[in-house]
Amino acid sequence: MPAKKLSDAEVQERLKKATGWSLANGKLHREFQCKDFVAAFGNMTRVALVAESMNHHPEWCNVWNKVVIDLNTHSVKGISDYDFTLAEKINDIFA
Repeated sequence: MPAKKLSDAEVQERLKKATGWSLANGKLHREFQCKDFVAAFGNMTRVALVAESMNHHPEWCNVWNKVVIDLNTHSVKGISDYDFTLAEKINDIFA
């Protein structure tokens, strides 16, 4: 099923349930802090497997125990339902 671009109102409504996520530069944004580099990298590896299975890949960076993630959907030029689905799965992994 192709990604569905969400309206600004839909994004705002879904953000209310997307714990820890915010909007930054037109993308869903969240920063995670882990106990150390190994934990951060391990969580990133788990996210990578989920993202690959969805064919929906995050923009991210990692410095030691910190992981910064931005989500948007290039094919719809905005935020889609896929971004919120992946954000929820990312929250579960980092929980």
